[in-house]
Amino acid sequence: MTVKLTVVYTKPDDAEAWDKHYSEVHMPIVDRWAGVERVEVARVSGGPGGSPSANHLITEIYFADEAALNAALGSDAGREAGKDFMSMAPAGSSMTVSEIVK
Repeated sequence: MTVKLTVVYTKPDDAEAWDKHYSEVHMPIVDRWAGVERVEVARVSGGPGGSPSANHLITEIYFADEAALNAALGSDAGREAGKDFMSMAPAGSSMTVSEIVK
């Protein structure tokens, strides 16, 4: 069953510098992961009705199954991305794994 890793990044202090690191350093590491079927990156524009949001960016990375996801995360590039996440993710950022049901 298809699974996805969803990463929600809260707002960084310096969005311009953070975006540059994300696109030039972090995502090239993720691009080396084997087994990725699709990646979606979305910039958060706000909450419903234009309400403010504490989030800056949402990344969804799709895999054929949980074994493929775990293999990617356990690879050298997966560990490198994890270290980079820990150093660059603003406080309150999170990751979840979910199965696609529809």
